Amino acid sequence: MVDTVLSMITQTPASDVVMDGADAAQVRRAVLAVRSSGDRMVNDPATVAAVRDASDTLPLALRRTLREFRRHSGPTGSLLVRGMPVEENLLPATPTVDGSVQLSLSGPATVLMLVACALGDPIAFRAEKSGALVQDVVPVPGKEEFQGNAGSVMLSFHNENAFHEHRPDYVMLLCLRPDHDRVAGLRTACSREVLPLLTDETRRTLFLPEFVTEAPPSFGANRDATFPHGVLSGAPEDPDMRVDLSATTPLTPRAKAALAELGEVFDKTAQNVRLVTGDLAIVDNRVTVHGRTAFQPRYDGHDRWLQRTFVAVNLRRSRDHRPADGHVLEH
Repeated sequence: MVDTVLSMITQTPASDVVMDGADAAQVRRAVLAVRSSGDRMVNDPATVAAVRDASDTLPLALRRTLREFRRHSGPTGSLLVRGMPVEENLLPATPTVDGSVQLSLSGPATVLMLVACALGDPIAFRAEKSGALVQDVVPVPGKEEFQGNAGSVMLSFHNENAFHEHRPDYVMLLCLRPDHDRVAGLRTACSREVLPLLTDETRRTLFLPEFVTEAPPSFGANRDATFPHGVLSGAPEDPDMRVDLSATTPLTPRAKAALAELGEVFDKTAQNVRLVTGDLAIVDNRVTVHGRTAFQPRYDGHDRWLQRTFVAVNLRRSRDHRPADGHVLEH
């Protein structure tokens, strides 16, 4: 547990971290320090370097919590940091353009980048939203039924970019503005809670290479499926998970039955949190799937607005995908 003598950040039972005013002010100072050197672009290597240096000035207890989460993400594979300095009254209108990203280093984007650098290294994929390191998650007119971040219907459970060999280790979602009706919920389900509820046969089958996964629609039209893979891999008692219920196809009858059972257990064990302004959700993408409940956008400039950043723990693994050792995977 975080030493509360060092900070007023407190740990609550649902893996929540609640920041007090002093810690939020310290994060705000780190944000201002990065942004004070003039106009910066998020993807500029000099910006990433500056943010990496400034991440050392985040509150000590927050950095310790992130380090502990990186070592072991707990039974839910998720962490919620509440009270990040986001001023909703100073925000512009919620974007409504498909593929919206954050190019300039705004305050919320700086918060995301600071935490990303404290947790690992920020990454992005060129085929998805032009490789922006900070991406908007907003409803887009005409894409309500879309199974992706532009939709507003129920978003099915998935590991982020499950098709990719270098999928993110963590997905970070910062809430700038909740939906009007406060009904949109981030849903998560962790393999550590799911496995004990599966039958022995299903667990065995999920380890077999009898599944293929397509890239999500956000990667465009050219979306080849993976080679056959297991949904589970690694240590039998604490495996990694690789699945997207809307994009993973079982190749055998037993794989089909196992995937159906897995989906049912996801629903049984799912946690649901309605993010509010200043909430930062961090999902361990190796062991936890996430999705979202449905909501009704109004397209009036005040719709739900999250910003998203992916994090890699071992950037070296994807070196052959990143020209000039940058942070964007080109393929």
